[in-house]
Amino acid sequence: MNHQLDQATAFKETLPTVFGYLGIGIAFGVVGRASGFSPWLVLFMSLFIYAGSAQFITVSLLVSHSPIISIVLATFLVNARMILLSLTIAPYFKKDSLLKNIFLGTLLTDESFALGMNKLNFTAGQLNFPWFNTVNLLAYATWNLATLIGALIGNYITDPQRLGLDFAIIAMFIGLLYLQISADRSLPLLLQLTVIGLTLALVYLGMIFIPSNLLIIVATIVGCGLGVLLKHHFFPPKVVSP
Repeated sequence: MNHQLDQATAFKETLPTVFGYLGIGIAFGVVGRASGFSPWLVLFMSLFIYAGSAQFITVSLLVSHSPIISIVLATFLVNARMILLSLTIAPYFKKDSLLKNIFLGTLLTDESFALGMNKLNFTAGQLNFPWFNTVNLLAYATWNLATLIGALIGNYITDPQRLGLDFAIIAMFIGLLYLQISADRSLPLLLQLTVIGLTLALVYLGMIFIPSNLLIIVATIVGCGLGVLLKHHFFPPKVVSP
């Protein structure tokens, strides 16, 4: 990454995440086709729902003939974390129109959010619409293309997990986390690693007591709170004498 915030730079910086979209998108297409949906219906689900894991849930609920209200509620709960992500990036686009902000929020993903947070380390805390919109649009196009490919070849792949496609999105987030840690010099490395460890522990323990569709939100809020406490009590900013 560099300090530039133009569309060409956004395109190049988003390309490494494309492989994650391809893997999980093809896997969804295969699952949708195996569930009896036509390739075009599978594609339309990605075009209009565009919700990653929630699309897998939607397919399973449709196959089981669940009520529409149940499907809508499940999709909302699984993607409720996007409220937190949107609130986090919103301050960087105060000067842009409401329409632009709505467009960015509509196509926001976990991956584009992570890229944006990494980009802040190179731009002195600045983001703009052309850069972020390009990131979102490339992600959206790649996801839908991967979905269509998966649906078209669904008859020939009976078990996408055997190809490791289900791990692609995990590998991508590991890479994004590494880039965030290695690029961010504003926080001590020990603090970052401690917060990561606490978050992992929260997720592990939370899986026992908290429904999976709420776990990400709870772990995020609690993890951020603990991070703030640790930063102020154990890693106070250094005072430079004049």
